[in-house]
Amino acid sequence: MESRPVKEPEIELFVKAGLDGENIGNCPFCQRLFMVLWLKGVKFNVTTVDMTRKPEELKDLAPGTNPPFLLFNRELKTDFIKIEEFLEQTLCPPTYPHLSPKYKESFDVGSDIFAKFSAYIKNSRKEANSNLEKALLREFQRLDQYLTTPLPEEIDQDSVEDITISKRKFLDGDHLTLADCNLLPKLHIIKIAAKKYRDFEIPADMTGVWRYLNNAYACDEFSHTCPADEEIVHTYASVARKMT
Repeated sequence: MESRPVKEPEIELFVKAGLDGENIGNCPFCQRLFMVLWLKGVKFNVTTVDMTRKPEELKDLAPGTNPPFLLFNRELKTDFIKIEEFLEQTLCPPTYPHLSPKYKESFDVGSDIFAKFSAYIKNSRKEANSNLEKALLREFQRLDQYLTTPLPEEIDQDSVEDITISKRKFLDGDHLTLADCNLLPKLHIIKIAAKKYRDFEIPADMTGVWRYLNNAYACDEFSHTCPADEEIVHTYASVARKMT
């Protein structure tokens, strides 16, 4: 019996629009889902939603909901964590790749970095700045250590050579996973906003973090879903407090 070709689902992703009301705005959760769909290799449409004036049809479609949200075969999905879980379960092998990381640590390692960055950039007290910066750097050091430490699969038990430094491209190996879709948009925001408003740069000696970022920027799934730098700068203009 001949197997029927799998019918592609109809997918429309709604993301936050930028300053011009058309291009992609600054929203790490929107970028996260954009990356997931792109990595799944499924056909989908992206609609940017101008948050300053939501179009009438969207008020009917998802009243009171901010992007990202999704129409999957015309069914509305609104919670981005649930959307990600739904996509991972629904768009699955053999037609679509699994994106879940093998190692739980790949998800955990960057979990506090954005919170530390937010505390750092919102702080207005000069005397607190140094400690908040150190807290952010500690999270970067943790990430750097994870990225430079070989994963179990990189270590060949029969080899005479000891691999001491990981050569992998991403958090969980040489392929982007859900862990990267979560962390990379946040790292991009930190890189732009912390430099602009606190003159903070990720230290050059964090070779694992820089290898990771450079590998990510070389991937269309990440670089082509990033908002323009000015979108990030504009978002944080009102968030970054002047030091007093």
